[in-house]
Amino acid sequence: MEYTYPFSLDWSTKEIVDVVKFFEAIENAYEKGIKREELMDKYRRFKEIVPSIAEEKTYFRDFEKESGYASFPIIKKMKEQTNEAIIKG
Repeated sequence: MEYTYPFSLDWSTKEIVDVVKFFEAIENAYEKGIKREELMDKYRRFKEIVPSIAEEKTYFRDFEKESGYASFPIIKKMKEQTNEAIIKG
């Protein structure tokens, strides 16, 4: 599937790469499942780059529009599970 990932031109190259890795983790959760700890690490880094909840929702919405993958339900599952869980969409 080909689509673009949402990002800001104000971010550094490393920040853009880290945000793309976060959205790839969301894709993995839907496609095959992902370890909770791995997703949590990527989400924490995403929140360092995008601390605002309003901005987070905007990026989540843009990503869902492009890819069809909803980020919020995956993050919700991640927060509800224990450390050894596999998160699947």
